[in-house]
Amino acid sequence: MPLNLPNLVTWLRIILIPLIVGIFYLPESWLSLPGKNVTATSIFVVAALSDWLDGYLARALDQASAFGAFLDPVADKLIVVAALVVLLQLDRVEPVIALIIIGREIAISALREWMAKLGRSGSVAVAYVGKIKTASQMVAIPLLLFHDNVLGVFNAQWLGTILINAAAVLTVISMVHYLRRALPHARG
Repeated sequence: MPLNLPNLVTWLRIILIPLIVGIFYLPESWLSLPGKNVTATSIFVVAALSDWLDGYLARALDQASAFGAFLDPVADKLIVVAALVVLLQLDRVEPVIALIIIGREIAISALREWMAKLGRSGSVAVAYVGKIKTASQMVAIPLLLFHDNVLGVFNAQWLGTILINAAAVLTVISMVHYLRRALPHARG
């Protein structure tokens, strides 16, 4: 496991996960619910930006590694799943939406591992629809964590709900895409 700057940034993202969850367990006397919303949103945004940063640093510093390539998507999935569990607890996302997104992440991770064992990992490489799905999630989740109105006019919960629902639809589309690409190799 190479300990370089990009991998440290990825580890930071993983370390931030319990903070996002833990914020909502603080007593109200320590931090009000709106304060918890802002804090959790800020932590999630920092974590999401660190996803871009670790990739940039790996390329710019020529420090890409097999371990980093493994750890980065794991960190992404962990933070999305943790945030969705928090949003479920807070009743800010529908259970079926969370189930679709979390179930797809598990299924596609397993599919990618299986295809790698067959030497066919390229057949389930990240597709454009998967990137759009991820972008939709990464905008929706902070909006849902924030939950409140912005400047009294912009309803973060409403827009976040639309985007997370769109992400769920894109999740199904991307899963079908990956399964169709893997199916010919499953028969052989």
